[in-house]
Amino acid sequence: MAKAFASQGDMAEKKISFSEIGRGLWAFTAEGDPNSGVIIGDDSVMIVEAQATPRLANKVIEKVRSVTDKPITHLTLTHYHAVRVLGASAYNAQQVIMSEKARSMVAERGKEDWDSEFARFPRLFQGHESIPGLTWPTTTFNNRMTVYLGKRRVDLMFLGRAHTAGDIVIHVPDANVMFTGDIVEYHSACYCGDGHFHDWPGTLEKIRAFDVDAIAPGRGDALVGKKMVNDALDLTGDFVKSTYRPVAQVASRGGSLKEAWDACRAECDPKFSDYAIYEHCLPFNVARAYDEALDIDTPRIWTAERDKEMWDALQG
Repeated sequence: MAKAFASQGDMAEKKISFSEIGRGLWAFTAEGDPNSGVIIGDDSVMIVEAQATPRLANKVIEKVRSVTDKPITHLTLTHYHAVRVLGASAYNAQQVIMSEKARSMVAERGKEDWDSEFARFPRLFQGHESIPGLTWPTTTFNNRMTVYLGKRRVDLMFLGRAHTAGDIVIHVPDANVMFTGDIVEYHSACYCGDGHFHDWPGTLEKIRAFDVDAIAPGRGDALVGKKMVNDALDLTGDFVKSTYRPVAQVASRGGSLKEAWDACRAECDPKFSDYAIYEHCLPFNVARAYDEALDIDTPRIWTAERDKEMWDALQG
């Protein structure tokens, strides 16, 4: 029997956790669903990652209100993907921040990505009727910017391409805590369909060089303590390399995409098959790895139609 497309078969509600990972810093996690972060400053709050819909964003706001009544003034989005950004309107933030590259990806492929992810994640898009449209930033930057929440400094940085071409990280230096978006995952598959396999490991090492005490990753549990942080960086790096290496070997000898799929499964299934959204991600990951091995530097735009074609060809 063919597998249900992407995450269409995953309709069970996930248990939400809200963990303090540093003074006034919180990670909103839900068993492999997209995470959000909360940074409480002297006089205001920054949210990291909006969630897929205003409905889900309100679950984050409910948790925020359990720990502070300070206004939410800033919303920072680590990249452009729909499940991360389309809940933005719920926060009524004064500033919505993205990298300049992420904004360009909203313009180039935001509507196609919305349609694509809507079909892939029906549970996350319950209540989608309240989404007012694409999420656009009010503020962008190229390499680095700093936001002050009162006296609390928050550094936003582009460290290199990884999960997308426009990923940023958010570092709170007084607590030595970082919010990484989907550059880092923990016991959850990396979605590499818009990724840059050659660059991703180096970006992970730049994160490692900060020697942070905690990370809120894109998916999976909050990472508290240097050992857990480094384990997650190692696991993420291994996932990316283990996905790309067998696919590239097949592509470089002129093998087919289906042969690359089989080679990737042989390498990755024994290590990662129990990871959240593993089967969901695999066709998109193999397709992108195959393209990159053929020197297609910019990921091709995923559409709902291309999604289904790839799924039927590889997972069907």
